Amino acid sequence: MIMKYIDFQGKKLSLLGFGAMRLPTLGKDDAIDVAEAERMIDRAMEAGINYYDTAFPYHGGNSEIVTGKILSKYPRDSYYIATKYPGHQVLDSYDPSLIFEEQLKKCGVEYFDFYLLHNISESSISVYLDEKWGIIDYFVEQKRLGRIKHLGFSTHGLPENLKDFLDVAGEHMEFCQIQLNYLDWTLQRANEKCDLLAKWNIPVWVMEPVRGGKLVDKLPESVKATLKEMRPDESLASWCFRWLMTLPNMGVILSGMSTMEQLEDNIKTFTNDKPLSDGEVQALYDIAESLKNNIPCTACRYCTEGCPMELNIPMLIEIYNDLRYAPGVNSASKIEFMPEDKRPTACISCGNCVSICPQKIDIPKVLSDFSELLTTIPSWKKICAERAEAAAKTSGNNGK
Repeated sequence: MIMKYIDFQGKKLSLLGFGAMRLPTLGKDDAIDVAEAERMIDRAMEAGINYYDTAFPYHGGNSEIVTGKILSKYPRDSYYIATKYPGHQVLDSYDPSLIFEEQLKKCGVEYFDFYLLHNISESSISVYLDEKWGIIDYFVEQKRLGRIKHLGFSTHGLPENLKDFLDVAGEHMEFCQIQLNYLDWTLQRANEKCDLLAKWNIPVWVMEPVRGGKLVDKLPESVKATLKEMRPDESLASWCFRWLMTLPNMGVILSGMSTMEQLEDNIKTFTNDKPLSDGEVQALYDIAESLKNNIPCTACRYCTEGCPMELNIPMLIEIYNDLRYAPGVNSASKIEFMPEDKRPTACISCGNCVSICPQKIDIPKVLSDFSELLTTIPSWKKICAERAEAAAKTSGNNGK
């Protein structure tokens, strides 16, 4: 069995990348089971996987240390290591040079093969583009010095946010990592992001190919049975990976593997050439539609013309649909960047939108339900608490 590889600027990268965000642990996220992680990475290297992706915050900061230490026993030219600058959670102490030097020490390397600006999003783009920090200029310089071989970025933002970033910094970016799977192809408009990146000639690196396991463990039993009947000898995860292999402009497909069983299953998928048929691809799209349970907004924007609050209703519904499927911080944080008077809570229930909506959606109720859903999401509560704390500190400083 031979591992699948891609060519990237003369480098032979394994199509399957080892994501170090979900390493095996000893009960707590920051307590990595080092012995088991080493056993898995040894097996990955043996199978021909040569791309390893970590980041500054993974496993409470320990992922870089453990990943780097395990890989250090192998020749430096036998693997590619990638990590990320945490601009999405930048603080006054997060000077890019300080973080970068610390990462080199933690990983035990003199250079990074691939380096990413982490999570460009609506709430972080202003930080990345702020001249105060000089983030992009700093990392472009590190690439010139050879301490970074290839510079890219990751994003969970909307396509509009991606376009804004590319318009400013796209000339410096060599690859882009996005959340991509057959559900998010339309649910998170990943298809539009892929089209935009193709226009920039920027290859797509894939994260969350099985949506954190939800496209394996959380599928309805009827869906699992259908896929098993179509491919009895293959896992549910393999469907996700084989779908990705049908797309153009694909780079490394990352998988955050926590067990040896998951690793072995992925090795099997990426060393056996069993492409999906057109009918099988369509089956996945049909499954994706059945999973969404979407508010049927077509983004015609009639509703926005008469909204006295000038809310971007289609965008709010798009975010709500994503949260309805799987509540999480990345979708909730899209609301954080909005002014208070543009969030779903700003709806005054005037009803103007209802009378003009071709789909007959009760938009005020949808936005009310959206506001209620946000209050139940721990990550959103954390965002609100941090925002309130920051505002209190600012108020206190202004009073001095």
